[in-house]
Amino acid sequence: MRIIVANSSPDPIYEQITKQIKAQIISGELIEGEGLPSIRKLAKELQISVITTKRAYDELEREGFINTVSGKGTFIATQNKELLQEKKMKIVEEKLVEAVSEAKMLGIGLDQLKTMLLLLYKEDE
Repeated sequence: MRIIVANSSPDPIYEQITKQIKAQIISGELIEGEGLPSIRKLAKELQISVITTKRAYDELEREGFINTVSGKGTFIATQNKELLQEKKMKIVEEKLVEAVSEAKMLGIGLDQLKTMLLLLYKEDE
């Protein structure tokens, strides 16, 4: 698992950790049942407070991404495939909402936006 904390980011450190772990779970980089570093170990690796790491893990557990088993550690939770797909769709939807808002503000019409989206989507094919 790799996590990069950026002091220049406007997001709090715990949110940076949370977002990166979620992204790795959603992308399949981290798989269900895989162990995560202990709160103390991760805090030491990232050179941050244990409290910050605990807050990130608490948030992930509350959202159902990880499970903590007393005395054994913290693990990637089993993900409901439909829920996981819904989370992926939500991420894309949030980004599209931003793009549509920017397009409207810049006077770019729906037809132009569709054309741009099709070109960008097919670009890697």
